[in-house]
Amino acid sequence: MTQRDELVRFLKNARARIKPSDVGLPEGGRRRTSGLRREEVATLTGMSVTWYTWFEQGREVQLSRAMLEGLSRTLLLNPQEREYLLALARKRPRPLVVAQDEVIHPATQQMMDGLNIPAQVITEDWTVIGWNHIVTRLFRDYAERPASERNLFKILMLDKRYRKDPDSFREMAKRLTARFKWDYSRTNQTEKFDAIIQEMLNKSKTFKEFWFQSDIIAHLEGVHTVTAPEFGDITVRHTSYTIEEAPSQRLILFVPTDDVSRERLDQVALSDS
Repeated sequence: MTQRDELVRFLKNARARIKPSDVGLPEGGRRRTSGLRREEVATLTGMSVTWYTWFEQGREVQLSRAMLEGLSRTLLLNPQEREYLLALARKRPRPLVVAQDEVIHPATQQMMDGLNIPAQVITEDWTVIGWNHIVTRLFRDYAERPASERNLFKILMLDKRYRKDPDSFREMAKRLTARFKWDYSRTNQTEKFDAIIQEMLNKSKTFKEFWFQSDIIAHLEGVHTVTAPEFGDITVRHTSYTIEEAPSQRLILFVPTDDVSRERLDQVALSDS
């Protein structure tokens, strides 16, 4: 799986879901497949059939920003899908010096250590590189795992404890995969993502199902309940924020949603302080 493969899949799926009547075309004529024909997409966008065909096949062709904008309108893409198309299609040269940002900055770690809520930092491929003691107590101890096994996406998708409620797991997996696709479209470090995607395609039928769907999420947040030994259930809302001094890193915070959860989280923090 490469970004070019994903662009091909995305364009075909987007074209297939559109009815001719959605874009003012007659329904007449037998169609071998659902959706618009390539020549219809090309005509509506104002480009040659050959050029669009090559583009959808993943050949080395470049479309202007204006042409990509026109294509996004033809395919009735929502704002996040439009950004996804632009990111996948845009030619971005590799930086001369790759800033891996794989080490957490001391100030960020100090800030997390001073919080009384769970906090952790992930890199752009979802590898956890920093966390505070409440994460260790409430979720997992990353220090016990080698660095190669600290990828949060793989943990959440493959760990059996998240599958106890099949419906909740599927909903979580769908949203996680949609966000992971967004991150994949925007990275210059495609090799790492390609390796994770291939591993997940081999190990997870659920991931494979959702990866080949069209859902994309640019911002991921949610509410879930964690059971803390000795203290009971704690419900938290998680949100993430880009770190200014390391733009490829994201800080994830878990904030209690009610007074009971807040009191129990305070007890967890004090018990391990």
